[in-house]
Amino acid sequence: MSAAGGCFDFVEPSMKALTAGEMREVDRLTTERYGVPSLQLMEEAGKHIANVARLKLYGNTNKRAAFLCGKGNNGGDGFVAARFLKEDKLGVDFEPIVFLFGSSNELRGDAAENLSRWLKCSGKITEVRDSASLEAAWPKIASAHTIVDALLGTGLRGPAAGVIAEAITRLNKFSRNATLARPAFILAVDIPSGLPSDGQPAEGPVLFAHQTVTFTAPKIGQLLSNQAGCCGHLEVRQIGSPAALVEEIGQGSARWAEPEEFASLPLVRAGDSHKGTYGHVLLLAGSMGKSGAAILAGRAALRSGAGLVTIATPEPVQPIVAVGQPEYMTEPLQATKSGTLSLRSLVDGTFGELEEGKSVLAIGPGLGTHRQTQEFIRTIVTQTELPVLLDADGLNAFAEHADSLRKRNTKFLAITPHPGEMARLLGASTKDVQADRMKVARESALKWNAHVILKGFHSIVASPTGDLCINTAGNAGLAKGGSGDVLSGLLAALTSQFGTQDWHRVLALGVYLHGLAAEDSAQTHELSGVLAQEVVQSLPSSRDRLIRELQRG
Repeated sequence: MSAAGGCFDFVEPSMKALTAGEMREVDRLTTERYGVPSLQLMEEAGKHIANVARLKLYGNTNKRAAFLCGKGNNGGDGFVAARFLKEDKLGVDFEPIVFLFGSSNELRGDAAENLSRWLKCSGKITEVRDSASLEAAWPKIASAHTIVDALLGTGLRGPAAGVIAEAITRLNKFSRNATLARPAFILAVDIPSGLPSDGQPAEGPVLFAHQTVTFTAPKIGQLLSNQAGCCGHLEVRQIGSPAALVEEIGQGSARWAEPEEFASLPLVRAGDSHKGTYGHVLLLAGSMGKSGAAILAGRAALRSGAGLVTIATPEPVQPIVAVGQPEYMTEPLQATKSGTLSLRSLVDGTFGELEEGKSVLAIGPGLGTHRQTQEFIRTIVTQTELPVLLDADGLNAFAEHADSLRKRNTKFLAITPHPGEMARLLGASTKDVQADRMKVARESALKWNAHVILKGFHSIVASPTGDLCINTAGNAGLAKGGSGDVLSGLLAALTSQFGTQDWHRVLALGVYLHGLAAEDSAQTHELSGVLAQEVVQSLPSSRDRLIRELQRG
């Protein structure tokens, strides 16, 4: 292994996102080709749901779980889960109650079989066929600690309608009412009811779940739909379909960022390594009033494993940045009267000397939008041969010059816009960008021959060859100034360590670890109080968390 050279064994990653049709084909071939009965697949799915429900109920005085089951296979999963909870062998008297939205004589196949098994186990269900029966059932549903949504699955066609739509609307008001002392916990089976699997907008109401347990592989709609947030915390559990079958059947280019995606990267350091093994990051960052951005990016680069870090910053800012962290180095560059980077540092060759011996160049955090500074940025991006990461004010420099992103010497460019920055680059509106984030990221990566990290809820990492990786790690604690600066330093550090041989995966790893660090920070802080510097502090433990997860797997 060499860090800056990026030499490591390539391992095909594991988690494609599937359409509903592809998921049906995987299920069919699992049975026909590999001999796993569909009833067994449903049994395994139900076990996973029961385990999650058990964890939510355990330790609470209220042990009631309400299972809202539809007439299809999603409802069948719910019947299995209720049965496992009822037959719990841990000595805890859980109280699963089952509501069938429809009539029992309408069920067929595996769902009918598992309804029969549930009836043998417990002896009863409550049928909900209309508004009146929903009204009668509602007090028991509302009094449950956990509500399991097994109403509509990935086979949904058209909008949720009738009494199911009415139930979804009621549940959303109930579960999201912040004035309640204890909002209900909603656990979705496979997919929240009403959410289309393939990413198209929902035509009817969609249930807002706090957690979704899906099976075999994530679905496109859970990652890229404008309503993907209805999934809450998304987990993927395996129920018996081989990973190779998912790879064979899945025709799309979107993958889910999860631990196995990064198994090929040398995350554990060799005992005989030294600081030169892990590259030298050069950060071009900071200006008067924005020195904190440079400091955050530098700290993130150090905490993310770069061997050496140098921050090049305007001369008036350099003393401030220098005291921000003793482990990085700083270099002063000539400044404009307003304390931003001046073009004079290009004329006198100062910056050219700084590039020598560096592994990667990250440009943008806190640089400002002075005319000279923006021209400085555009010139550097055009001329350097180092891999370049462009963020924040680095991106703003190209707001009316986006076509020149492709006219450069470096083979490797990654940009990290949030939707507003992407809109400025494209001369579009933020609404246009958000309307089809996947398309915008993919087409922009191709147009500029660059890696595009479109930040936001479920950040998208798009490569120039059309590959996509969707990240669901993270939380609303990242919705705060400084988070993007941390990501810039993190991505630069990982590039310095692993190089650009598989840069798409390296960049996806950075986005994933950024999200994990935010999750770890939220363990001790309410989300509104999470600071970017605390995310920096959590980066080493998040990397360790990933390593341990891979070792367990």
